[in-house]
Amino acid sequence: MEQIKIPDGYQSALNLHDTQIAIKTVKDFFQQTLAQKLNLLRVSAPVFVNPTSGLNDNLNGVERPVSFDIKGQPENAEIVHSLAKWKRYALKKYGFAHGEGLYTDMIAIRRDEDLDNIHSVYVDQWDWEKIINKEERNMDTLVSTVRAIYSVLRKTEKYMAVQYDYIEEILPREIAFVSTQELVDMYPDLTPKEREYKVVKEKGAVFLMQVGKTLSNGERHDGRAPDYDDWELNGDILVYYPVLDIALELSSMGIRVDEDALDKQLTIAGCDDRRELPFQKAILNKELPYTIGGGIGQSRICMFFLRKAHIGEVHASLWPEDVMKEAEAKGVQLL
Repeated sequence: MEQIKIPDGYQSALNLHDTQIAIKTVKDFFQQTLAQKLNLLRVSAPVFVNPTSGLNDNLNGVERPVSFDIKGQPENAEIVHSLAKWKRYALKKYGFAHGEGLYTDMIAIRRDEDLDNIHSVYVDQWDWEKIINKEERNMDTLVSTVRAIYSVLRKTEKYMAVQYDYIEEILPREIAFVSTQELVDMYPDLTPKEREYKVVKEKGAVFLMQVGKTLSNGERHDGRAPDYDDWELNGDILVYYPVLDIALELSSMGIRVDEDALDKQLTIAGCDDRRELPFQKAILNKELPYTIGGGIGQSRICMFFLRKAHIGEVHASLWPEDVMKEAEAKGVQLL
């Protein structure tokens, strides 16, 4: 269902031309600072993969990847949903060492996305991945990495506030850490999204931990594929976004599955058939490095720091005609 919500009185502080300049300003500063903070090297990455490789991100398991035929090749190719799995292969193939990592520009097409102010068919993010050792697969590593990324978010906001007078600093000094089970305990009668809103409105910025596992109420907070994040050691960076009065997810990340976590999660998810796919088999056979990684939404970052009301103000996509008309009626130009 396509929805659009433009707050009363909203008006973009920048026209289309100046918005393009500001987008580049945000992206350049953020990715350079992130690469320095996490010791990441930018690499090239695929836009499409072979579906039999097991490399595509299955998201919640119901989204249909975009596929197409290639002249002279027997199998169709699939547009990636994300590069969560490909990155572990790349770290090994490119010869990265412990403590080193990579990042890349990931472009995806999510044809089954429900469109609204923060969701689009077009998805762009910085996919990053870093090698750790088995002993570092713990909560301390996760927390310290989240804090490092959050410090980059705060530095970017400070930088943009200097560049543009209308941007005020709203991110709190520290990010809070809350598990999905703690949210259920705090707000048992609310939906997962309502819980997120309540805690983020109170804290300003939250890392919501352990996404994908079954909780005490018999439900999962949100879907996660069983073969990249360890559900005990992952989470989402959420910030309160006053322009839309919402909890805005800027990043999904986590320590990746090792052979034991993958074995367990494939069984829980009913995906034992994936054990024979090349990527999953390589993990079970301990042939790939242990890693931590995630995705950081490029357009979400730009939308947040430029205080835009709709993601279509910061990237070009396709929008239903009624959404375009409503946005235009309220003075919002979607690209």
